[in-house]
Amino acid sequence: MKELSYIRVGDYYIPNLKLAEQPDRSIGKYGRMRRRYLKEYRPALYNSLLLSEKLYPHLLETDEAANARMDILMPQLMKAAGVTEELKAADQMKWVGLANNCRAQAEEIVLSEIIFN
Repeated sequence: MKELSYIRVGDYYIPNLKLAEQPDRSIGKYGRMRRRYLKEYRPALYNSLLLSEKLYPHLLETDEAANARMDILMPQLMKAAGVTEELKAADQMKWVGLANNCRAQAEEIVLSEIIFN
C-alpha cells in the first residue's frame, strides 16, 4: 500500500489523495445506464468499483459490449421482421415503424442481458 501524504490546512491535516489516470474516452449511453443501475440498485458494488478505480474501465467495457450486441441483433431482427430495402422504397412509414420496433426489441435484450445483470 502507498504511503499517504498529508497537507496541513489550519489546524487540520487532510490526506493528499489523487486518482490514477483514466482513459480519455467518453462513456456512451449504455455505460451511463449501467452506472445509474449500479448506483441505485447495487450500491456496494458501485462503491467497491469506484474506490478501487475500476468503475470507469467497467463502464467502458459494458458500453462496448452493449454496442457490439446491438450491432449483432439489429440485422437479425430486421431480417426476421422483413425490413428490407424494397420495403423502404415501397412504404417508408411502414419501414420506419418496423425498424423502430426492431431497435426497441434489441435494446430490451441488451438491457436485460448486459446492463441489468
